Amino acid sequence: MKAAVVGGSSGLGRCIGVGLARRHHHVALLARRYHRLVEAAKEAGPGSLAIACDVTDADSCRSALSDAAAGLGGLDALVYCAGVGILARLADTDASVWRQTLDTNLTGAALVTSAALPHLRHSRGAAAYLSSWSASLTAPWPGLGAYVVSKAALDKLVEAWRVEQPEVGFTRIVVGNSAGGTGDGATEMVAQWDPGLLSELWPGWEAKGYFDGGLVDTDDLVETVQSVLQSGPSSPPSVTVMPRPAHKSQHETEETQ
Repeated sequence: MKAAVVGGSSGLGRCIGVGLARRHHHVALLARRYHRLVEAAKEAGPGSLAIACDVTDADSCRSALSDAAAGLGGLDALVYCAGVGILARLADTDASVWRQTLDTNLTGAALVTSAALPHLRHSRGAAAYLSSWSASLTAPWPGLGAYVVSKAALDKLVEAWRVEQPEVGFTRIVVGNSAGGTGDGATEMVAQWDPGLLSELWPGWEAKGYFDGGLVDTDDLVETVQSVLQSGPSSPPSVTVMPRPAHKSQHETEETQ
């Protein structure tokens, strides 16, 4: 399989790109930070490509996807992992934050898909888009309003592509709580949040049951992405990857018996 992974320089995008390459697929990693992409491509192994791409720029998207298809000898799959999640209450979310969030999480996905579409139609391939359970399965999380709105809109974008382009598979992949992988594979979103605001919001998140201590295993996510992409036009409209249930210690188990 020949796959372009957008947002492949860090976090889950890097985990997916490297993971697919290690499962013997041909991978092009796309993102803005080219120097990080080069290191990710080295980690992915021989034949993996590093291609600079600014998802907020249509010309950059067209050029990057064209280079990916040329370098891989075609394109069977697209994975959209690029995303930003700024922590701020809605009342404090200004126009620049809205633009940055929507440009990256929503408009970027549309631009990249348009650029990849001729190649995916030719191969009867598939595209997968990382969404969040905070947008799809729970009530909106306080402090993540702009992020949740953008991901909810992304969900509808995937549905719209499925209606207009039935010869290509389009799938939303809902991801539960995840810290990503190790090193540059770790998610960067939380690291950029204001610690003071996070400490104010965290008790409310816990009270609503948004955390049980479990985190999505990146290998499980990569396996799911691989299965979706290999389904081609028959790919499901939506799949969900959640953490495995947290295991109780033997002492805790005995106390509940």
